[in-house]
Amino acid sequence: MNKTVCPECRKATEVVVDHAAGDMVCAECGLVLEQHSVDESSEWRTFSDSTSSDPVRVGGPSNPLLTDGGLSTIISKPNGAQGDFMSSLGRWQNRGSNPDRSLIIAFRSIGTMADRLGLVSTIKDRANEIYKKVEDLKSIRGRSQDAILAACLYIACRQEDKPRTFKEICSVANGASKKDIGRATKFIVKQLEEDMGISMEMGTIHAGDFLRRFCSHLNMENNEVRAATETVKKSEMLDIRKSPISVAAAAIYMISQLNEKDKKALKDISRVAGVAEVTIRNSYKDLYPHAAKLIPDWFLKEVDLKNLPAP
Repeated sequence: MNKTVCPECRKATEVVVDHAAGDMVCAECGLVLEQHSVDESSEWRTFSDSTSSDPVRVGGPSNPLLTDGGLSTIISKPNGAQGDFMSSLGRWQNRGSNPDRSLIIAFRSIGTMADRLGLVSTIKDRANEIYKKVEDLKSIRGRSQDAILAACLYIACRQEDKPRTFKEICSVANGASKKDIGRATKFIVKQLEEDMGISMEMGTIHAGDFLRRFCSHLNMENNEVRAATETVKKSEMLDIRKSPISVAAAAIYMISQLNEKDKKALKDISRVAGVAEVTIRNSYKDLYPHAAKLIPDWFLKEVDLKNLPAP
């Protein structure tokens, strides 16, 4: 704040500068002393996911995983230039001048897969970090690139407590099979833990992590989703030694069978959950004896438990 003489107050007063409006305002009476002043201070870049300013004036946010921060010069074709020469020059630039070319392509593939699954940017960044560490070991040559990238995304989802099933990852993995992704996941975890000493804790998977997504794909009613959620939460108190995904599918099957108007077929639940029908039946067989305790009372008031099919 600067001091000047205000014509309204007729005394020396402090002046407040409103940079957004470009006005200089008297701190005593609020009179606008000067309008549309030019802000001559530096204009730094800011991004929505950053709380600090970047002293670089142009371009997108830099990537610390890349050698040059992800910023590079691209040769474009000027007016009147020979097309063959300029296009060849651009190709040679892409091939030889950028040491991070393979990383950029890998990061782009991970970003595409993450976007198709609706994953947040923190998961993409974690997957990029994992891939960069594995790539630095120079041990992925000869292995399926699509499987490695998909495995990095799977591990990142687990570490960020937003797990996805192998089937969901496989659906966006450009042809990599669930078996390939599973093998790549084990390979990456082993390489990073043994060779780099990095802890690859991926957290514990719970049935509730998948249930709401499965219910959404099956177009289940809100009260059924709520009942299934409470059912899987109570099932954690039991000694049911089945995978969380199959338990979630079995709980959905149990709740949906109590809906006389819209019972979900086992094959539809199997398709959405990516679990074999026989696996869901085995999990349902373990849940069935405890149905009266697992299914919430408020839901049972509307239906008859006797309508539940025997395993």
